[in-house]
Amino acid sequence: MKLGIVIPCFNESKKLNPLVFQHFLDRHQKVQLCFVNDGSTDTTYNILEDLKLSHPKHIHLIHLDQNSGKATAVQTGILFFCNQNECDRVAFLDGDLSTSLEECYELATHLNTETKFVFASRIKKIDNQINRQWHRFIIGRILATFISKLLQLPIYDTQCGCKIFSLELITIAFEKPFISRWLFDVEVFFRLKNHFGSEQLIQFSKEIALKNWKDKGDSKIPWSYGLTVWGDLIKIYNQYK
Repeated sequence: MKLGIVIPCFNESKKLNPLVFQHFLDRHQKVQLCFVNDGSTDTTYNILEDLKLSHPKHIHLIHLDQNSGKATAVQTGILFFCNQNECDRVAFLDGDLSTSLEECYELATHLNTETKFVFASRIKKIDNQINRQWHRFIIGRILATFISKLLQLPIYDTQCGCKIFSLELITIAFEKPFISRWLFDVEVFFRLKNHFGSEQLIQFSKEIALKNWKDKGDSKIPWSYGLTVWGDLIKIYNQYK
């Protein structure tokens, strides 16, 4: 398995732990990481430059001069791996590693000739540890339920920041610019659904509950976005319906 993981970063200097990434790459020699520095104004880029020196063949660093939003940062990294053509599957993770690198790696092993798209779910079960702030959980569930209705697909969690794709899906899902800086996950689902149809998308997709997920707080999404998120959803729905 040759896995490429994209990690968008915007002012993550207080959260980035280089040793976590270094130890992960020591254990998984065929994994490559692509950090996309999304116009950070702190020391994030310097930390990433030093990290790259530790594993120069396995760490790639892309710098965006201006903050463009998570959608553009993730898209930039994923298309980089696609063009590089050295990985057989590509994932993206949040920079704070709310979903760990190890769980992302484990989820990626589920991809095969039949399963081409795997995405993590923060569904709370008796045998896992999902720690979310209560107000974010409530808002997230309202949003996720509404999105599932728009998509007309039985998805529990569209917004969890860990998704893995086979290379054949990359162009379909990521080639065009996204409408929303934050709800690009929804657009990915719509693009795959419109291209393949609901039945085929369900057949080659797998939603897998995480074993561990921890809300690290300090979300980069501004509170004011709560007032405009519904407008973004309407724009997305009208674009892809």
